[in-house]
Amino acid sequence: MLMSGRIQSKNLRQQVTLERKRRNIIFFTVITLAFLYVIVNMLPGDMGLVKYIRLLETKNRIEAEIKIMEEENRILQTHIKALEEDPYYIEKHAREEFGLVKPDEYIFQFQDN
Repeated sequence: MLMSGRIQSKNLRQQVTLERKRRNIIFFTVITLAFLYVIVNMLPGDMGLVKYIRLLETKNRIEAEIKIMEEENRILQTHIKALEEDPYYIEKHAREEFGLVKPDEYIFQFQDN
């Protein structure tokens, strides 16, 4: 009887060990399949990771363009303000851009050889 109890105990342990291994395999298989499903659905599509990365790159590019345009706008506003308020700047601009001169004034232009 003692011998048969040990055999049954050994068989019971083997069954429990096999059942645990089988449950672990099933558990990890289900987790792996779920993970693969999520990855496959996240990459392509309208709400996918690839689309998100492209939109992020576009956003960064547009923000850089906005900063450049804001700087250009600031420079132009300074230029406009100077043209409206500073008579010396107006005169300088008229002379440089349009080649205007005051009466009885001569312009000397030097050319490089």
